[in-house]
Amino acid sequence: MVTLSPLSLHHLLPKSIKTLLTLNPNHIQIQTHNTNPDPKPKSNPNIISRRNASAAALSAFIVPHILPPLALAAGPAAGECELTVAPSGLGFCDRVVGTGVAASKGQLIKAHYVGRLENGKVFDSSYNRGKPLTFRVGVGEVIKGWDQGILGGDGIPPMLSGGKRTLKLPPELAYGSRGAGCRGGSCVIPPDSTLLFDVEFIGKI
Repeated sequence: MVTLSPLSLHHLLPKSIKTLLTLNPNHIQIQTHNTNPDPKPKSNPNIISRRNASAAALSAFIVPHILPPLALAAGPAAGECELTVAPSGLGFCDRVVGTGVAASKGQLIKAHYVGRLENGKVFDSSYNRGKPLTFRVGVGEVIKGWDQGILGGDGIPPMLSGGKRTLKLPPELAYGSRGAGCRGGSCVIPPDSTLLFDVEFIGKI
């Protein structure tokens, strides 16, 4: 059993985010041959240099074979989902309504998740670790928005096992003014951040 501190998911956050590769396919240049004495040269778009042809081939290989797996590693990509906002300020949207039973307060459950900032940047994902988060729901082992978003209440229906729900947490239901993962003046989750979570409720243990 994984026991979380009152700081909730703080210790699960990644220590750094690294840039692996940056490519700019717009830098491929066209090499032209001009045999026309006309002072206005005409280019042949069918001729490119050997060096730039190699660069084009490399880009064509890297983009479909490397970048998509990196993006998918965070978890299943989701389309638009219209959020309903509860009186507490928590936004929620069911992408998949579960067919199992709802969790009870204090029950040990398992859930997968992807956490994102409002700009879309992923800061944590249980899918990347290959292991769902295990915690007792409703007793403060995770941030408030999670307890409320899974157990329900305040106009929010409880999640059923097998369900997938997107949660939008205002700062007061997430990490508030302290942020999280802060070191050397930089934070993985900046203070007063609104967070988005795609939660998959696997079920009780």
